[in-house]
Amino acid sequence: MNIAFSPCPNDTFVFHAWVHGLIPGAPELEVTYADIDITNNWAAEGKGPEVLKISYAALPWVLEDYALIPCGGALGRGCGPLVLTANPEATDASALAGKKVAVPSERSTAYLLFRLWATQNVPGGIGEVVVMPFDQIMPAVRDGQIDAGLVIHEARFTYQNYGLTLLQDMGSWWEEDTGLPIPLGAIIARRSLDIAKITEWARSSVEYAWEHPEASRDYVMEHAQEMDASVADSHINLYVNEFTRNLGEDGYGAIEALLGRAAREGLVPEFDLGLLRK
Repeated sequence: MNIAFSPCPNDTFVFHAWVHGLIPGAPELEVTYADIDITNNWAAEGKGPEVLKISYAALPWVLEDYALIPCGGALGRGCGPLVLTANPEATDASALAGKKVAVPSERSTAYLLFRLWATQNVPGGIGEVVVMPFDQIMPAVRDGQIDAGLVIHEARFTYQNYGLTLLQDMGSWWEEDTGLPIPLGAIIARRSLDIAKITEWARSSVEYAWEHPEASRDYVMEHAQEMDASVADSHINLYVNEFTRNLGEDGYGAIEALLGRAAREGLVPEFDLGLLRK
């Protein structure tokens, strides 16, 4: 079976057991490591592997062909994207009015959260939004190429190293506004497959990771792109949680709230919300 997910520590931690043949009855996996912006496009074009990690924000484009797997993904609290600036005096949303802001993808939860927040809070709106690889955003903000940047992944632990200032935590805003967790990365599988079995294997891989946390250490660090081990641990602890084991009603409610709002704002195409649970 072919699968694509990112080399980030939370994904390699979650899928280590399945990738290494430690889940009884699970098929052998052929892994492609790819940034989520790439897998979002693969899924939308119908060219992707049988199982993929994509952004929840990309689901409206793919749900006819792919089913949402209710485990293995990233959804939680206190783990949202951050809006950063190099101006320490920029303390509220008005500082972004008419400004140039970089985002990591236009089909990401980070982007949807940012646009929904900006609609409510930035007077007159953002000036220009540019898409940039996530690892280039903080240097670009620091060097004055852009006015602000929306960052994800381990950037929430390292942005101070670039001399940047936190303008707004998108996760905190979302949780205060809705009371719901933040949907970040989803596991999807082609509807032609046995979705119940894939769910079982993915959940078993999550549980193995928790029961044997040291087993995946070498694999995680091999793909962690020279990340410090303590940062990798913080990354895993933040993004791998009970929602990774099972979305549950709060998880599904958060996804429906985010994508329902985004559809009403014209940020994603209209789609059948019922497909999220089928």
